[in-house]
Amino acid sequence: MSAIKFKLTIAYDGTGYVGWQVQKSGKGVQEIVEAALARLFPSRPQLLSSSRTDTGVHAMGMVAHFEVLRAEYKMPANRLLLLALNAWLPHDIRVMHVARSKPDFHARYDASGKQYRYLVWNHPSANPILRTQSWHVPRALDVAAMRKAAQLFVGKHDFRSLAANRGDVLKDAVRTLTRCDVRRSGSQITFIIEGDGFLYKMCRGIVGTVVQVGQGKIAAADIKRILAHRDRRVAGMTAPAHGLVLWKVYYPKPSRRKEKR
Repeated sequence: MSAIKFKLTIAYDGTGYVGWQVQKSGKGVQEIVEAALARLFPSRPQLLSSSRTDTGVHAMGMVAHFEVLRAEYKMPANRLLLLALNAWLPHDIRVMHVARSKPDFHARYDASGKQYRYLVWNHPSANPILRTQSWHVPRALDVAAMRKAAQLFVGKHDFRSLAANRGDVLKDAVRTLTRCDVRRSGSQITFIIEGDGFLYKMCRGIVGTVVQVGQGKIAAADIKRILAHRDRRVAGMTAPAHGLVLWKVYYPKPSRRKEKR
């Protein structure tokens, strides 16, 4: 029987979850959304996602896809699927967008890049409103130095020094960052990091290292040396998970065929 493939864009507060992926212990966001799909479709569709997020990490633009038998899909409009899914989801998980996709679309393998954002609250007092969405850094930071350091990560590099070790040998640690911005608005500092791919805890390693530049513990000029060492021990700390958000996943724009004249 023929199937229909759907692309979902999902947002969630990761505070109460062990990450996106289904885990043996603890709740993963994936299993919660799959349980909602099972309420709607007897075949219990499986989600395939663009990314994984760790325990406590949030998302605004997680992309995932699933397939359902055409005979099971009774809804006259995609918007009704969005409403139906959200009706079965907890308040900290929401499907933001639903669209039918091409049969060969794959949320992970077709992705061309991702944007992560990280929020730092730089004030002597913590912000209770942002306690689960930002890293509280009470000491004053040198944002100008942080911006200089951040720009040195842009480009194609081996990011082994910024990634956490999963216990295996990392064969390919080369990634290309197209953006690493540090923006300040009052006490709020936002990191915007874009690239073609990210290693395990790489974004958090970059943020932790750049914050330590702002604290005067690491010189901005040392970033090149840190990258060249390809050793996690020479870089700065890993920033806490709860300040990180998977903001957006990029896909190539479909090419338009030229009209024949």
